[in-house]
Amino acid sequence: MAVKHAKKKAKGRSKYRASWQGELRFGLVSFAVQAINAQAKQRAEIHFHLLHEPDRERIHYAKICPKHGAVSNDEIIEGYEFSKGHYVEFDKDELDALRTEAEKALTIDAFVSPDEIDPIYFDGRMYYLIPSGTSATEPYSLLEAAMEKKKLWGVGQAVFSGREQLALVRPMEGLLTMAMLNYEADIRKPAEIERAFTKVSATGQKLKLAEEFVAKWHAGKFDFGKYKDEYHLKIKQAIEAKKKGLAAPEPEEEEEPEVINLMEALQRSVAQHGSKAAHRRKPARSSHPKPKSHHKRVRRRA
Repeated sequence: MAVKHAKKKAKGRSKYRASWQGELRFGLVSFAVQAINAQAKQRAEIHFHLLHEPDRERIHYAKICPKHGAVSNDEIIEGYEFSKGHYVEFDKDELDALRTEAEKALTIDAFVSPDEIDPIYFDGRMYYLIPSGTSATEPYSLLEAAMEKKKLWGVGQAVFSGREQLALVRPMEGLLTMAMLNYEADIRKPAEIERAFTKVSATGQKLKLAEEFVAKWHAGKFDFGKYKDEYHLKIKQAIEAKKKGLAAPEPEEEEEPEVINLMEALQRSVAQHGSKAAHRRKPARSSHPKPKSHHKRVRRRA
């Protein structure tokens, strides 16, 4: 009988798939790191495909050459169109060769205070940086500890997803994280958007009431755990129902809000705060159903 030997896990290898690998540099110090996507992919469990309605066959997308039809990836190169129908051609190796070792690394150019980076510059991609290899552990730990003690974040650039991008490195609970940033030139200025409407001066009693409401609803430390993806749960429930041949559960219709003037709305909001103190920081749409008497059933679509 053959004996199966368990494969040994390579030392220093992460169990997570790296989205990017390279060097992290600050001053004359450099060490290898891996970027692990900070977003857990639970919501990626649900994928919808396009189907051809008459026969329920799945719709596929193919890379088509007008002369030869569908082509495989190994026959595809990249080309820049400098005039109509004329291209400068590149293969992947040529483009990679244009990058220096410094450009392949994430080099911290400056350390900044957290309040110097406005959230509007974050493009939504967040990663954990972990040391790659035992030799990287000490400088990694040293940088993380120094940044945490000084309450500073690092800003630099790296070639990521095929182009040079701006990145922010910050400490978080013993780890370094990397957040991708938009360049300043990519962000519309507030004044540009403000010109699209006529702004009303915020003064007087209405402003005082609004300030009182905001101050009262400030409930100390913010708890992200109170927010759940209720819509995702409803989709999963609908899928399970349809798998059993049942109709998808119908949502209950919410009451239309009473139309009142701004002053009265502010006064009521402040007055109701005391009775709803236990529900601070809660999303406007709660998963808890209201009493039956306050609901109307939604008509099913034909």
